[in-house]
Amino acid sequence: MTEIIEATEKISQPGGESAPAPGVTTLGAPVGGLVPYTDALPVPPVLRPQSGDVLRETEIAVSPAWVRLHAQLPPTLMWGYNGMVPGPTIEVRRGQRVRIAWTNRVPKGSEYPVTAVEVGPVAQGAPAPHNSPGRDGVEPDPDVAALPAWTVTHLHGAQTGGGNDGWADNAVGFGDAQLSEYPNDHQAAQWWYHDHAMNITRWNVYAGLVGTYLVRDDEEDALGLPSGDRELPLILADRNLDTDEDGRLNGRLLHKTTVLTKAHPETGKPVSLPFFGPYTTVNGRIWPHLDVDDAWYRFRLVNASNARIYDLVLVDDENNPVPGVIRQIGSDGGLLPRPVPVDFDGSLPQLTVAPAERMDLLVDFSALAGRRVRLVNRGKLAPGVPDPAANVPFPQVMEFRVRETGRRDTFELPEVLSGSFRRYEHGLVEHGHRLVVLTVPGTVGGGGHPEIWEMAEVEDPATVPVPSDGIIQVQGEDGAVRTYRRISRTFNDGLGFTVGEGTFEQWSFLNLGGPTHPMHIHLTDFQVMGREAYTLDGFDPALGGTRSPVAFDHGTKIPAAPNEQGWKDVFRVPAGQMVKVLGTFDGAYGRFMYHCHLLEHEDMGMMRPFVVMPPEAMKFDHGAGHGGGHEGHGG
Repeated sequence: MTEIIEATEKISQPGGESAPAPGVTTLGAPVGGLVPYTDALPVPPVLRPQSGDVLRETEIAVSPAWVRLHAQLPPTLMWGYNGMVPGPTIEVRRGQRVRIAWTNRVPKGSEYPVTAVEVGPVAQGAPAPHNSPGRDGVEPDPDVAALPAWTVTHLHGAQTGGGNDGWADNAVGFGDAQLSEYPNDHQAAQWWYHDHAMNITRWNVYAGLVGTYLVRDDEEDALGLPSGDRELPLILADRNLDTDEDGRLNGRLLHKTTVLTKAHPETGKPVSLPFFGPYTTVNGRIWPHLDVDDAWYRFRLVNASNARIYDLVLVDDENNPVPGVIRQIGSDGGLLPRPVPVDFDGSLPQLTVAPAERMDLLVDFSALAGRRVRLVNRGKLAPGVPDPAANVPFPQVMEFRVRETGRRDTFELPEVLSGSFRRYEHGLVEHGHRLVVLTVPGTVGGGGHPEIWEMAEVEDPATVPVPSDGIIQVQGEDGAVRTYRRISRTFNDGLGFTVGEGTFEQWSFLNLGGPTHPMHIHLTDFQVMGREAYTLDGFDPALGGTRSPVAFDHGTKIPAAPNEQGWKDVFRVPAGQMVKVLGTFDGAYGRFMYHCHLLEHEDMGMMRPFVVMPPEAMKFDHGAGHGGGHEGHGG
């Protein structure tokens, strides 16, 4: 740590306590065996360069860590960056180049910190039992228990060369280091870092390998936003815990999923749902509390869960939504053009955050002095009603205890946040098109799991048999029917997409049915250009193609939400929607990945590579191994 220093200013130490606000009790009835809001919110230490570029590698080590997830639990064995869960917050200035040696310091033969079980089987659509604590008598998966420490770190959001990006196959073992350089030539933003090891990302991330990374710039500084002890990371992650022979929580991490069928007829393997845990942690604590002043605060929120999509609402003691106090000022890739008010209409939260999405939030506590307010996860039902179908057994997230200081906060919310931001005009940006289809679970050839299909437009539909496996016809808004052929479906299929550095592309993701997929593209920030509804009756999973075109639904309009009008690198793609995103692949070369950020889906095949190279070099491509430039239309 010769060139990166650890900041000493922290709000609360892990395991520490802070004084409650006047009139607020810290005790309550147990929920799931634990009393909510018992522990103070821990805040990770900050690592920042002393000055200038950091051209000598600074080691950040993956190592075992014993973590108190809750005061009523014994310590839990986890893996952390620098022995902390979450890892330290890394903070840099725009253009400040740093080099990090992500070193594996987990000794050989160490116990893998995650117990994995599958319960069921249950029928498709039936209530899933995986949200209850404990293993339900199921024996742990010995193959997961035998996993070695094999890790690779991806700085999610970073614009850096493919060799620094954390390629999933390039994970390292004990004593080895992954050397990565980050130019940080990016507008102010919140990125985050996490493990990305091939096949086992879901368990390594679940073991604790996450942390947040902040880029600062002059435009952000000029806004005078809350800072210091009034700017905090909120890293959300759901967890499950094992129980002992007496049914008591023993603190052991439990990755408990539900088997839908005993074995899939194509693979002979079970088909599992993604992981959803009953306990929500914030910065590594289950249902913590935070003492705040009656003033403005800035929270840098990231959903670091394996698969849970949160629908967050701020409520009072009587469980009523608290309106008018939250503004979203930034998304994945930086500041929004203007603040977006976050109000609640009594049924549907507006603060929906999928795995890997970030939200830069301002909260005004000035009118809440002496009160206690809580952030809860409501699913999709009315306030106060947990949604079993959304796997929300315990809605608690965290509690804010507002102190009355008698001081007036002089911060004023700016009307315009980023004067440098420009919306793309589709017709004014020369760009190529890609179509990516997300298939229905159970589609023939998919082994029971949803897949990513890369598609290429067929210029002469008469040259391909319709209908047939891998052929998708799409009727767009203009009524024209376009025919596409599948060019890849698994990670190790031939390379499909090669992109010229500095060029713009629009990627269209069409979800043919099943869950909402948060799609993440490495390297590049995008803008959401539109969300379109499509009828899906024409797709036949048993065929693996369309018998009639999937068609644009003129009767359903889906406006893009105000808080996704900025820079994004994760896009929620619900069933029956085509989500179109436009971006430029600039600033780096190499081989990168894009994937669903439901980690169980990613590990089970919903991930594909793409290559960025100089467009001048693409002219000499020999046509074998590097898919063409701008195939497909996608609308």
